[in-house]
Amino acid sequence: MIVSTHPLAEDELVDGARFYASEGTAELGEDFVSEFERSINLLRAHPLLGAVWRGRFRRLPLRRFPYSIVYVPSRELLRVIALAHQRRRPGYWRGRV
Repeated sequence: MIVSTHPLAEDELVDGARFYASEGTAELGEDFVSEFERSINLLRAHPLLGAVWRGRFRRLPLRRFPYSIVYVPSRELLRVIALAHQRRRPGYWRGRV
C-alpha cells in the first residue's frame, strides 16, 4: 500500500519531534518519529485498523504520545491527513482533503 502524507502532516511530525527533543531529550524526539513510523507500517498492513472518525476519516492514536494519525484509506492509497494532537483544536485539519 502506498502512503501519501499531506505536507502539513509532515510539518506536524517535525514540529512534534522538535518539541519533544527540546523539552525532553533528543532521544525522545527520535522516539516520537519512530512511533509515527511504527504506526504507519501497522496501517500499511491493516488500513482499517483505526476507528472511523468524523465521517470518512479514520484515526489511530500513537501509543506513547498524545497524537493521532488522521487518515483516509482506499484500495491502494493511505492518505495521511494530519498528525493531530489529541487535546488541541479538534477538527482543524478537515479542510485538507
